[in-house]
Amino acid sequence: MASRIPSLPKLLDRKIYKTGQTRGADDDVIFQNRVGRNSTVLIPYSQFEVWKAAPDNKGVYENGFIVLIKPEDYFNNKNITKELAQKGLKLGRNTLIFYETREQWNNHNPDKAKLKYAVSRTSPLKGAYVARVPSTTSENDQKILRGFTTSGLKGAGIRAYEYASTDINSQCRIQLEYIYWRCIDSNEVSEQQGMTKENIEIRKKAINEKAKEQKLDDEKILKDVRILNEHGHTICPLCLKPLSANGFFNRLEQAEGRDVPDLTVTQLNLFHIQELRMGEFNHRPYNLGWGHHHCNTVTKDSGIIETLKWMDEIIQTNKKMGYKF
Repeated sequence: MASRIPSLPKLLDRKIYKTGQTRGADDDVIFQNRVGRNSTVLIPYSQFEVWKAAPDNKGVYENGFIVLIKPEDYFNNKNITKELAQKGLKLGRNTLIFYETREQWNNHNPDKAKLKYAVSRTSPLKGAYVARVPSTTSENDQKILRGFTTSGLKGAGIRAYEYASTDINSQCRIQLEYIYWRCIDSNEVSEQQGMTKENIEIRKKAINEKAKEQKLDDEKILKDVRILNEHGHTICPLCLKPLSANGFFNRLEQAEGRDVPDLTVTQLNLFHIQELRMGEFNHRPYNLGWGHHHCNTVTKDSGIIETLKWMDEIIQTNKKMGYKF
């Protein structure tokens, strides 16, 4: 019987696990909050040709997809049923009318059309529409939330660019742990977090073997994409400073007077090298690193290169204006 691989410190293990989940979404939006990246994918009808195929699994999304079509595009097109059928789509099977504005709701009211709202993510969807219409200043215009609002079925699915299959998620988690062990002080910090020296070596050996077996340990690529430096140590992809493993366990410092007692954000977080963006499935191996929370916040959805260009422009403008720093 194979010996059991020692566990990681709980906080680190949880952080690596959460990389396979989508980012948070508010209850009032259509997207699911903190669920697996292999969940049902939501595809805007206007972008169906871009997103209709998954990046692996022979082009099939593991838990299917739902196409969201605007009310005006559905009701104002006499040939819409035929048009949908030509693309393998059908209202109530894998397509829903999506109401987002008060104007859409008033002009194409689903109650007048005797339509039911959907309550299932799998075919049949048990309805023809879903609504997330915000309230207005009018006393009578309250928010309208219909379909996928129950505690057990909140949100219809995830954003298409957040998708990653079970296999891809597994590879990403292996590579992210492999990168953790390349931090300058990972052994020392892991021991401080309760692992024994023996267990650290066993765990490192196991993850190194998995990474090598699945070709996730290519140092040249990891250096080229700003995950490791020339010494093979883990760095922040934006500022390029070597990362201390302490950042995985220490909470983010808060500004005095603005502190939140239950803040759980740590100093280091998941960092997409190529940002999640339209038309690309960028949650994948060799595109995920660890970075400073503040660097991640600055980069947001702009991407590293565009962020650096913007920062350089600011610096040059300040220099021209005579400011010293």
